[in-house]
Amino acid sequence: MSKDQAIGGAILAVCVVIAIFYTITLFIPGWFADLVGTSNGTVQFWLVAIPVFIAFVAILLIGAWIGWTMATTPPPKPIEEITTEIEEKKEEPKAEEPATAPESAATEEKSAAKKKK
Repeated sequence: MSKDQAIGGAILAVCVVIAIFYTITLFIPGWFADLVGTSNGTVQFWLVAIPVFIAFVAILLIGAWIGWTMATTPPPKPIEEITTEIEEKKEEPKAEEPATAPESAATEEKSAAKKKK
């Protein structure tokens, strides 16, 4: 068993135990209320309030992260500016290609001769 599989198995076991504990305590709060020394209603309240609180804060943190990302990311260039740059590049005259060297001319003749065969 690899390390990742062991960690995955441990996470699975912990989640199953917590799910069983949560379900039993939510519907039969008496056993946990007696253990902690509080009333059934208080146990049920906190069993609902804690996950709702965690989910609410998680959603707010995701929203804050999105807002921070939007606030710190520079805006994209306008489309007009991009198209102007592209048109300017097309209009620029291309530099003349240097004359082919005698070695490259000989190579081109050999490849042309091969193509004719």
